[in-house]
Amino acid sequence: QVQLVESGGGLVQAGGSLRLSCVSSRSIFSLNHMGWFRQAPGKQRDLVAIIMRGGDTNYAASLKGRFTISRDNAKNTVYLQMNSLKPEDTAVYYCNAADYSARANYWGQGTQVTVSS
Repeated sequence: QVQLVESGGGLVQAGGSLRLSCVSSRSIFSLNHMGWFRQAPGKQRDLVAIIMRGGDTNYAASLKGRFTISRDNAKNTVYLQMNSLKPEDTAVYYCNAADYSARANYWGQGTQVTVSS
């Protein structure tokens, strides 16, 4: 099992920035990827960004350039730096991790991000 604990959400004005953090209870290198998804009210949960074990990153095309995913291996922590935030970025942001060999997919409890206009 893997526990993922997110932090860093909150209320910010449009144009502002936030940094989300996700701490894994297991070594990042034991996981195939870690990343972030988000879910706005009444919508499906969508990919924001993931970082692979080897360091490659994938972003939702519409977010690339404003959002940056990174990690601190020693702290088993993944970050999401969000800049130039827009009201449409308002959502619950979920940390995700996967262990492909175990066919396991893990989720954090989610952290609310609200961007006011």
